[in-house]
Amino acid sequence: MEPEIAKHVNERQKKNFSLSIFMQVVLSALALVLVICKVGSISHLLLINASAKPAKFVPAKFVAAKEGTWRFIVSGDSRNCGDIIMPAIAAQGIAKYQPAFYWHLGDLRAIYKIDEDMASAAQKAGQYLSCESYHKNAWQDFIDHQIAPFGTTRFYLGIGNHEVIPPKTEKEFSSQFKDWLLTPRLLMQRADKNAIAAAKNGPCQKIARREYLSPTPYYHWVRGSLDFIYLDNSSSAFSSDQLDWFDCVLDRAQNTYSIRTVVIGMHEALPSSRASDHAMCDTSITDPARRKQSCDSGKHVYDALVGLKKTRNVYVLASHSHFYMRGIFDNQPEADRLDGWIVGTAGAVRYPLPVGTQPGPDAIERHYGYLLGTVQPDARINFDFQEVTESDLPQEVRQQYPQNLISWCFAKNSHVQEPDSEETTNRCNAPPKAPADAQSATKPVPVRKR
Repeated sequence: MEPEIAKHVNERQKKNFSLSIFMQVVLSALALVLVICKVGSISHLLLINASAKPAKFVPAKFVAAKEGTWRFIVSGDSRNCGDIIMPAIAAQGIAKYQPAFYWHLGDLRAIYKIDEDMASAAQKAGQYLSCESYHKNAWQDFIDHQIAPFGTTRFYLGIGNHEVIPPKTEKEFSSQFKDWLLTPRLLMQRADKNAIAAAKNGPCQKIARREYLSPTPYYHWVRGSLDFIYLDNSSSAFSSDQLDWFDCVLDRAQNTYSIRTVVIGMHEALPSSRASDHAMCDTSITDPARRKQSCDSGKHVYDALVGLKKTRNVYVLASHSHFYMRGIFDNQPEADRLDGWIVGTAGAVRYPLPVGTQPGPDAIERHYGYLLGTVQPDARINFDFQEVTESDLPQEVRQQYPQNLISWCFAKNSHVQEPDSEETTNRCNAPPKAPADAQSATKPVPVRKR
C-alpha cells in the first residue's frame, strides 16, 4: 500500500503545483492590467509599443502673396493631439504664407481627460501622468508646445468650452493667458477709450465705466481697414456685459469710414447653422433658462451682423465641431445669410460631418489644418482650407513623442475611423456633451425668423 499512497500523494502535489502556477499567472496578468490602466489604457499601451513607419519631414515652400494682399491663419480645437498638429500648422503656415498672425478659436486641452500627446510624452520619459498633475500643467503645456512653435508670429487666443470644464474656470483662464488677452487691448487702448468716451449710445456709455485694460476673454483689434472681434461663448451664451461691449464695438465699426470689413471669431457657431446640432442653442443644453439665454444672445449677435453686412463685409469664424465646413449659414434665406466657416481642425479628435452633408472641398471631416485668409486690396477676404499631414511635422517635435502616437494621431484620432478613439487615456471627470446623435441630426435645421 505504501507505494500506492506515495503515488497518490505525488499526483496531488503535482495538481497543487499546477494550480499554484496557474494562480500565479492569473495574478501576474491582473497586476499587468492594473499597471497598463495606470499608464492610460490597454489599447493605448499596445498602440505605443506597436511598430509604425514615420513619414519624412518635407519643408513647405514659400508662396509669395500678390501685390497689395496680406494673409493670416485660423483654426481651433487643439486638444488630444494638438502638441503634434499645432507645430505642424506653425511650420507649414509660416514657411509657406508668412501670415501676419495666427488666431486660435478655443479648446486648448481636453481637461475632462488626459490628452494623448501629454500622456505619451510622459510615458516616453518613464513617468506616470496623474489627473492632478495633468490639470496643474495642461495650460502651461499648451504654451510650451502649441504657442511657442509660432515664434515671433503674433498669436491671438480665444476661449472655448473646455477652458471652463472643472476644475478650470474662466477666471483662471484669464489669469494664465493674461499676456495674450491684453495684447489686443493694449493695441486698441487709446483709440477705443477716445471713441467710447465720445459715443452717445447706451452700450458704449455702459462700458465706459469699466476698466479697459482687463484680460477679458473677448476683445477686438483693428488692422488696416479690418476689425477683428473675438466673442466668448465658452458657456454656450454671451453675457449681457459682453453684448453691451459687442454692440458698442459694432456701432463704432458701422460709423467708422475706414472700417470696411468685420471678422468675428468665436468657439461655438451661432444658432441655426448647418452644424446646429453642436453649437449655440443646441439640444444638449437641458436647462430651459440656460438654453433661452444661449438662443437669445446668439440671435442678438447674428441679427446685428446681418444688419452690418448691408454696409460692411462680414465674415464669421468658429470651431467647436471638429471638421472643416464652409457656408455654414447657407441654409438661411439669402437676405439673412452670413458668410461663415467652421475650422475645428487643430488636433482634436475628428468628428463626422452633420448627417446629410456630402464630403467635398467645402466639407472635410478627416483632416487637420487651418483656414488661410488672404486680404484683398478692397478689404474683402478669400478663405481657403490648408491641410497639414505627417510630413509637415518638424523633426524636433517627432523626437519628443513615440512614433506610433504620431501615426495614431494622423490615422486613428477620429470618430469616423475609430468610434472609441477618445477612450485611450484616463478620464478625470465626466466628458462634455457630444454632438447630437444621427437620428436627431436628421431633423430639419430651423430657418431663422426675423
